Amino acid sequence: MRFISGKHMHRRTFIRSAGATLALPFLDAMVPAGRLWGTSANTLNAETTRLICIEEVHGLAGCNKEWGESQNLFAPSTAGRDFEIIDDSALVSLRDYRDHMTIVSNTDVRNAEAFIPPEIGGDHFRSSAVFLTQAHPKQTQGSDIYCGTSLDQLYAKRFGQNTPLPSMQFCIENLDQAGGCTYNYSCAYTDSLSWASPTEPLPMIRDPRVAFDMLFGAGGSPEERAARRATRRSLLDWVAGEVSSIQRQLGAEDNRRLDRYLSNIRELERRIEMVEARNTSGEQRELPEAPPGVPDSFTEHMRMMFDVQVLALETDMTRVISFKTGRDAQNRVFPESGSDRSFHSASHHGNREEAVLEFNKICQFRVGQLPYLIDKLKNTMEGESSLLDKSVVMWGSPMADANLHNHRRAPLVLLGHGNGMLDGNVHIKAPDETPMANAMLTVMHGLGHDDMQSFGDSTGELALNWPAGLPVDSGD
Repeated sequence: MRFISGKHMHRRTFIRSAGATLALPFLDAMVPAGRLWGTSANTLNAETTRLICIEEVHGLAGCNKEWGESQNLFAPSTAGRDFEIIDDSALVSLRDYRDHMTIVSNTDVRNAEAFIPPEIGGDHFRSSAVFLTQAHPKQTQGSDIYCGTSLDQLYAKRFGQNTPLPSMQFCIENLDQAGGCTYNYSCAYTDSLSWASPTEPLPMIRDPRVAFDMLFGAGGSPEERAARRATRRSLLDWVAGEVSSIQRQLGAEDNRRLDRYLSNIRELERRIEMVEARNTSGEQRELPEAPPGVPDSFTEHMRMMFDVQVLALETDMTRVISFKTGRDAQNRVFPESGSDRSFHSASHHGNREEAVLEFNKICQFRVGQLPYLIDKLKNTMEGESSLLDKSVVMWGSPMADANLHNHRRAPLVLLGHGNGMLDGNVHIKAPDETPMANAMLTVMHGLGHDDMQSFGDSTGELALNWPAGLPVDSGD
């Protein structure tokens, strides 16, 4: 490992040994002597806003116009800053993060709707492709798929090209169902959240082991990775000598930061190994089709994938992430939610109040995974700010009321401050008939795409910060 004249370490410093590659987080030693943090070309890259896009399928119980919406199960009753998240809200687990939260309600994802009679009923099989593209997919089971370029990829093409991984795509459920899906739609529309072009859906990583090895280059080939794991040695054991050499040249605060980072890597690696051991022990699995590295527990799986994402952002290996947390029309049961209903069947609640609340249990549980990510981002410092302050976490769904396959008044929540782009602590209720694409256009402008005239079916920007001095609106 080589440093520049003893003055500072390069922002993207790697430790390489025996097929392993370990990128380092931002350290004070990476600031040139005599410079303030963030004032040099060496650190400007770290100022680029990170973007994490998370899709929820099946909408939320609070988007049910007949009853759920009136109970404020998603959108608070009050717009502006003086809003309340009630105990029954799907967002209740995010109460403690309201200063970093921008709730956007009453926006529509009309490009997920049926345009012609043959498309009627196929909402589950085109919705995911619409979420980040806000474009209407071509109905086909052939190779002539066509949708749009997703906003994460637009951002990656402009601001992610000088990172080792311009973007990363993750998922939780099995998304390798090639060929045609129901209602004459290619499974590419159902399985892909990120689109590099209107004809190029990107694959998504489900296995934490695959994600870990991709991030840390843990072996140059599958054979090398298998050989390393067979020795039962940690990735960090392979680079221990180089790490010790670097630590001797760092100050106390940098060493504390590096120790925390290395501990997080070792802990994640240990958990992956435990899952693999359990899943190859011969015991019956809840997810028999899943790879050995995929936990049967939804919560455990989500947390592992969040851990990988934070490590990737912390080391500037990537600045752009998309994460698909479900597959439309899936019938998985989530016992931890307190409901024994399967996800898809529960979403078709028939507008019965008791059934809406049953579906809401599942919604609360699934949204309840987000605080783990937000905490990790908030507690990961880069210079004087946290990754949460430097990120935009876009969580939402292209579907609103899954009972009716309705795409009007779909849920959208932005978390983080995006390097000052978002004030947070606000509920923005859009005027009726506002496309969700308007909010996404505003985000893209805030991310540096000033020349973008439109996105999807946008009709203009949607202000995402509450103007100073503006009276609180009732939201009606």
